[in-house]
Amino acid sequence: MDSKKRLALAIIDFLSTSLKDGTLTSDDAESIEVAQTCIADTFHVNPSDKAAMQDAIGNQSLLSIYGVYEKLKGKSTASTTGSSSANEARPSTPSVPSSGSAKPTQAGSNPEAEAYKSKGNSAMAAKDYKSAIELYTKALNISPLNPVYLSNRAAAYSASQQHAEAQTDAEMAVAADPKYTKAWSRLGLARFALGDAKGSMEAYQKGIEYEGNGGSDAMKKGYETAKKRVEEEEKEGGSMDADSDDIGSARSAGGAGAGGAGGMPDLSALAGMFGGGGGGGGGGGPDLSSIMNNPMFASMAQNLMSNPDMMNNIMSNPRLRQMAESFGGG
Repeated sequence: MDSKKRLALAIIDFLSTSLKDGTLTSDDAESIEVAQTCIADTFHVNPSDKAAMQDAIGNQSLLSIYGVYEKLKGKSTASTTGSSSANEARPSTPSVPSSGSAKPTQAGSNPEAEAYKSKGNSAMAAKDYKSAIELYTKALNISPLNPVYLSNRAAAYSASQQHAEAQTDAEMAVAADPKYTKAWSRLGLARFALGDAKGSMEAYQKGIEYEGNGGSDAMKKGYETAKKRVEEEEKEGGSMDADSDDIGSARSAGGAGAGGAGGMPDLSALAGMFGGGGGGGGGGGPDLSSIMNNPMFASMAQNLMSNPDMMNNIMSNPRLRQMAESFGGG
């Protein structure tokens, strides 16, 4: 049975369910019956065929499948941008497990898909990540958006350093079943590897919440690692802000001091950086005042004072620093 016929059966089932759960009233029953008959006749399907209906929607419903779509719409994956989802290792048709359990239900799972998953697990154990990805993909082609298969493939992608692909699979897995905590762990790992420490921390936090009882040791360790990295990044950001303030102060001091005509910087400040004052060479040092009167040195000094980065580079050179310190005499 092709996809269009399965969709037609899913729509018929949705209409029936809407009558039963009160979404539609009994006044609508006759119209719904006519609509179901028209759909069945047009697509040549039989809604009373239980085997056909099971093949069409499995243990799911059109509403739950659409719910996953709503969570994932806008995400660019190979299945939405390429010509062949099978070749690009992406599922092409939504299918999600029923909610309400920490582990996705395997009731009604496809034996062929399960076989591919088992082979993928064996490939992972043998560290043959390329084969594992291919095998999990085959399972997903049979049972698309199965969170277990997606989560397993995310692990294989991470192991093969394909972290962006791992993140996509993990995000799809948690959208399909937020209670499947392994997917949150794999999303946390992928985000951390991509440099998104905050996003990683959030994923691990979700995993801890769904695990309950404070979370597993592994989930908590992932959370603490991501949290530590976030704190480090915040400290680094604060340090950069402080450096920017220092640079701004240095520029202000260079331009607003008791400088000479034409906007020249206060060269005595530069002299102070080299350990000297404005007077003659006390203590055996050179006469800095005479040096300051040298036009060539004044031009060089102006460039340095207007470019703190250049000054920092110069002063970080041990030999030049030693020369500068010698100006201080003693």
